[in-house]
Amino acid sequence: MVQTADLKVERLFSVKEHVCVITGGGTGIGLMAAQALAANGARVYITGRREEAVEKAAQSHAPSDGGNIIPIGGIDVTKKADLERLVQTISKDEKHINLLICAAGIPGGKAEPDKESGEEMKKKLWENESPEVWADTYNTDVTSVYFTTVAFLGLLQAGSETHGHLSASVIVISSMSGLMRHAQGHFSYNAAKGGTVQLTKLMSAEFQKLKIRINGIAPGYFPSEMTAKESGHDQKSHLPDEKVKDKGHVPAQRAGSDDEMAQTVLFLTKNNYVNGQTVSVDGGVLNVVAN
Repeated sequence: MVQTADLKVERLFSVKEHVCVITGGGTGIGLMAAQALAANGARVYITGRREEAVEKAAQSHAPSDGGNIIPIGGIDVTKKADLERLVQTISKDEKHINLLICAAGIPGGKAEPDKESGEEMKKKLWENESPEVWADTYNTDVTSVYFTTVAFLGLLQAGSETHGHLSASVIVISSMSGLMRHAQGHFSYNAAKGGTVQLTKLMSAEFQKLKIRINGIAPGYFPSEMTAKESGHDQKSHLPDEKVKDKGHVPAQRAGSDDEMAQTVLFLTKNNYVNGQTVSVDGGVLNVVAN
């Protein structure tokens, strides 16, 4: 029987001694997740293509006590050779991992379908998009999630064997854009993020036999290089409330905060009874935009 004292927050959401890997961990939501996990005792490996970005992120946000953030740069998640190298590098120091977060992604192209005539609509979309950009977007935002997860299956299964049934998990960073009907001018990105939602369901069902849980987070507007177009010297981005209000479809009237993303990451990391779900953290957008 659980005692009242067993339900303290520090016990429910502690990730002390957890080993975590985050792709795209040098900026945006990936970095928010790294901070949340390290602050609560985890050893967190952050990866990305840009070595300088992950190194700056680790230096700027290392916790004063508890866990730590370890950068591994030069990793392109669209390349199987890089993923193999990443697994081998981590395997030198770790016999298992408890959590994989797939946060690497790109925005794709943009072309607003705002013309009234079919010929004008065709001209705008045809000239402003390309199959190559669509392929790059899908490859980075969907295909890489699959191959990154597959690459770590052995270490993840070992994590569950170490800590208990279905305790190791994967969190896929999708987007509210993958759940809505409004294209926002981002057909390739929204289609790809919809793909990650379905991929999360497929992997959760197929990989639970390995005692691995897989869930997703569908963020709304959070500060990142994708939404703010830049990051500062500490790899953090700023998204002004006014910019979010101007969109006209965000009931919260502001961007999401680091601590709100942290709460979601810790919940999905520690709740072993949640599997195959994509949690929207969007400030209410999907209540007013068709999905």
